[in-house]
Amino acid sequence: MIFSIYAFIIFVSVMLLLFPAVIVAFFMGRIRGGNLVYDLCRLWADIAFVCWGFRHRNIYEAAPLRDRPAVFVFNHVSFMDIPVMMKTFRKQHIRILGKAEMAKVPLFGFLYKQAVVMVDRSSAAARAKSLHDLKEMLQHNISVVIAPEGTFNTTHQPLKSFYDGAFRLAIETQTPIQPVLILDTYDRMHYASVFSMNPGRSRSVYLDPIEVDGLTLDQVKMLKEKVYHVMEQGLIRYQASWIKQPVHAGE
Repeated sequence: MIFSIYAFIIFVSVMLLLFPAVIVAFFMGRIRGGNLVYDLCRLWADIAFVCWGFRHRNIYEAAPLRDRPAVFVFNHVSFMDIPVMMKTFRKQHIRILGKAEMAKVPLFGFLYKQAVVMVDRSSAAARAKSLHDLKEMLQHNISVVIAPEGTFNTTHQPLKSFYDGAFRLAIETQTPIQPVLILDTYDRMHYASVFSMNPGRSRSVYLDPIEVDGLTLDQVKMLKEKVYHVMEQGLIRYQASWIKQPVHAGE
């Protein structure tokens, strides 16, 4: 708990240090301002990770899609996943799809609203607006980052079931999908408590992109299952620590 309190102080201190620049970004519009906010968040992560003793490394089984927009999908196991995104996506503009309720957090919520495309899954109208906003980002050559599980995987299986949204978006916009594995955030901060934080390694793995050229909406399920299988096998291969049952990569 002592380390978690220390980490929280670092989190808030760095955020307050950068907050005036976030205010400036607010007046620069959704695109330029949003890009600046992500640059600031990357700087925040660089400082915080050093102070926290997080040793981050990107593993490139495939080159990241940077020359064109992509739909990046990642597995979700911890509150620490989003800070790790700032270390994972270094050289391209992105927007993360995030839960609308996080915008209610004092101070942090203001930054959050500038940085993410928010979704309220309880409202059909809100989901439709989120989809529209994601498409707008792709049209501006900005990649989108989505957790298709929708929330934390609290099971001991590699992944929870996926929602259709990321795959429908990819097909509707004919945008390639690139899976990214987040391997160590479960150990750095357990999803059950923000007071479980501890220093150590952090890894993200870029897997091969999956093209969607020519796919139609009646193939959403097929695409979703393909991406699920690729990510599941990757997490097993890297022996993700939350997988407790004996699952083998060949199964």
